[in-house]
Amino acid sequence: MYDFAIIGGGIVGLSIGMKLSQTYPEASILILEKENQWAAHQTGNNSGVIHSGIYYKPGSFKAKFSRDGCRSMVEFCQEHNIDHEVCGKVIVATDSSELPRLENLYQRGLENNIEVKRIGPEEVKEFEPHVNSVGGIYVASTGIVNYKQVCFKYAQIIAEGGGDLRLNTKVQKILTRGNSQILETNNGTFEANFIVNCAGLYSDRVAKLGHVNPQAKIVPFRGEYYELTPEKRYLVKGLIYPVPNPDFPFLGVHFTRMIDGSVHAGPNAVLSLKREGYKKSDFNLRDFTEVMAYPGFWKLAAKHADEGIKEIIRSFSKAAFVQSLQKLIPEVQAQDVVPTHAGVRAQALMRDGKLVDDFLIVQGQNSIHVCNAPSPAATSSLEIGKAIVERIKEQSPLQPVLS
Repeated sequence: MYDFAIIGGGIVGLSIGMKLSQTYPEASILILEKENQWAAHQTGNNSGVIHSGIYYKPGSFKAKFSRDGCRSMVEFCQEHNIDHEVCGKVIVATDSSELPRLENLYQRGLENNIEVKRIGPEEVKEFEPHVNSVGGIYVASTGIVNYKQVCFKYAQIIAEGGGDLRLNTKVQKILTRGNSQILETNNGTFEANFIVNCAGLYSDRVAKLGHVNPQAKIVPFRGEYYELTPEKRYLVKGLIYPVPNPDFPFLGVHFTRMIDGSVHAGPNAVLSLKREGYKKSDFNLRDFTEVMAYPGFWKLAAKHADEGIKEIIRSFSKAAFVQSLQKLIPEVQAQDVVPTHAGVRAQALMRDGKLVDDFLIVQGQNSIHVCNAPSPAATSSLEIGKAIVERIKEQSPLQPVLS
């Protein structure tokens, strides 16, 4: 019998496990991950950005957790000697029609208590000499890191605290027996007093295994990236983002310098035909038919038909993808970029076609289900861990030793 069992070994699940081990050092903690390594999916295939929180609705979990997480993640990396860099980023308008939206974003940054600075085209050039713009915002607190390294450190801390970490262990059934939860897996049966579902791309299905309806379905979107060739990396010094379209759920194609020095360009966002579909050819019948039969998807598709078609064209046309990059850096040519790995975003979608635009945390019987935690969840992982443990304190009979 374990005091706590966490389903999912991505950055959110491991952060919660670490915080639990620090708060309840005498508790028995179990982490179950179906893959053969930690951070195998969203965490290990993201852009590696430490987000500032500028984009998110004031007062939302995303706004608060990413703003505070931006600081706590940097402090964690400093404490544990994890490679990172607070490089800042520029968000630029490439056309005068985007300037009102840029100003709105600046004001949102102020509302979220983020240090933001308006900059003109010449100042943009000081940060990013090759960028085309009519104005921009500089966000000094944004950084870069390898989130897999962060996850490995979380896991190490849990193990050192006596936690039981199990890879290659997929939860297949959840039963309630009195006040405890029985987890049947491909690798044995486990019993716990309290479970936390951090299953990412499968969080909605795991919630239903635990008799909880999250009122939303995970729809997978593949983010497709190109990478600048080594001889063209000089074109990007840090992070370069466009002004996002507030009516579209994705940030748009941008340039990201990774912690290893490579520069990624993207992502293009298209529906994935498999929840873990990192290639265009990946297909899973159950995943596909679930999305096709879901009314919310068709309502979303109808609302964003124009942008969706552009994303699909960029997915199959390198020329179209490069054209979108040239809005930010005109010098970029097709021969300057090569395809690189993709990521899949687990996006919760309501039946009415509205995207769940905040982290979705659902309470169950002796359980908590994190049912929407895409970006900026990696940045926010330490803060999400704190928040989940605070909720657990309200229900657990165990006495915490760490406030």
